Amino acid sequence: MQILRAADRTPMPWKNGGGVTREVAIWPPTAALDAFDWRISIADVAQGGPFSAFPSVDRVLTVIEGSGIELAVEGLATVMLDAAAAPFAFPGDAACAATLHKGPIRDLNLMVRRGAYVTRVRRVDGPAVTNCTAETTFVLALEATRLNGEHLAPEDAAIFEIGENLNLGGGRLVLAEINPI
Repeated sequence: MQILRAADRTPMPWKNGGGVTREVAIWPPTAALDAFDWRISIADVAQGGPFSAFPSVDRVLTVIEGSGIELAVEGLATVMLDAAAAPFAFPGDAACAATLHKGPIRDLNLMVRRGAYVTRVRRVDGPAVTNCTAETTFVLALEATRLNGEHLAPEDAAIFEIGENLNLGGGRLVLAEINPI
């Protein structure tokens, strides 16, 4: 298990310059924004507008704070997401416009290279014990909790490799499984 502390993240501009994001993890570790296999980041969305395009990438967006965001993704029905909504998957190269609902939000973005990786993202609430069966399992704490005996502050994260045990003492989190195709 590798712990990734929220306090260690550096803000950087979005690819389209329209906001700020903090990269949580990327594979391979030295990959550029146009060459990653997968990437996980947390974005501060302070105003509506277009999303950055990521050709040949599939995205999963999970709202982690705020009242909500409406996404209009080319080829899909418009969807309203809030901090209780299920994660929403969409093509990273599809035109996407966002409208905020009652103020700014923060969201978790997981992006995988289409045709090379697949992901499953879900919310978990309460104690959980599992054996990690994915090549990479990612956990983001939404509130203070204990994970495998380690204290996690809100927005701290952890990465597990296949075969490792995950023991969540309680609390709310987002769990993602990433596998090669």
